[in-house]
Amino acid sequence: MQIWVNGALRDADAARVSVLDHGLTVGDGVFETVKATGGRLFALTRHLDRLTRSARGLGLADPDLDEVRRACAAVVEANPMPLGRLRITYTGGLSPLGSERGDTGPTLVVAIGETTRRPDTTAVITVPWTRNEHSAVAGLKTTSYAENVVALAKAHGAGATEALFANTAGQLCEGTGTNVFVVVDGRLHTPSLASGCLGGITRALTVEWTGAHESELPLDVLESAEEIFLTSTLRDVQAVHRVDGRQLASAPGPVTAKVMRIFDERAGSDLDP
Repeated sequence: MQIWVNGALRDADAARVSVLDHGLTVGDGVFETVKATGGRLFALTRHLDRLTRSARGLGLADPDLDEVRRACAAVVEANPMPLGRLRITYTGGLSPLGSERGDTGPTLVVAIGETTRRPDTTAVITVPWTRNEHSAVAGLKTTSYAENVVALAKAHGAGATEALFANTAGQLCEGTGTNVFVVVDGRLHTPSLASGCLGGITRALTVEWTGAHESELPLDVLESAEEIFLTSTLRDVQAVHRVDGRQLASAPGPVTAKVMRIFDERAGSDLDP
């Protein structure tokens, strides 16, 4: 395995960043996960645009996107695999202990790991913790994922693969690493960005390609929605067959199945939509 670290490919056992890197000590960093299929990266331009937006949201210097593209290409070429999870991590770099950022410049790491295609359906749970839609980092894809780690562990303990959050207003928001869509009275909805959810790349493409409505949705919509599905870079569109104790026996339902077909067709015809 070869990993790009600050300008060069390195063998995994020689790939190092400082223990004083601000991404490690205080979570001062942003990242993107990109799907690599047979060495081809999907929607890389959109991911890099969001990486820049997230970096600006933290007050980091804009990443050098030419370097990031070179790094992605080098890592994919050096590590051939049928389906990969490419991870771009960009942090505040070497810094003093504490929240103050140093002045040595950012750290860039690009790595890839092999993965497998997700099942067509999955189970999810809701969790009692909330997303803060008023947070300074709402809508940014930062490396501060401890809350997601706790929630996802709870989901796994309940036999599910994802945990869904409400926001502070009691509205449906997002999962630990997914966006959520619901079908109500035959119409497709997803929480608006004002809910505090991350603007997922797959979410945006699904909205564009299907005309889904961005809406304010109460959390309890999950108790009555006709269909529910998740979107993310590695799940694409994945139907939900159980939410907490509620079974959706027909998953994927007709709307979800149509969305899955549309996404597969459109994504297959354009690698960088």
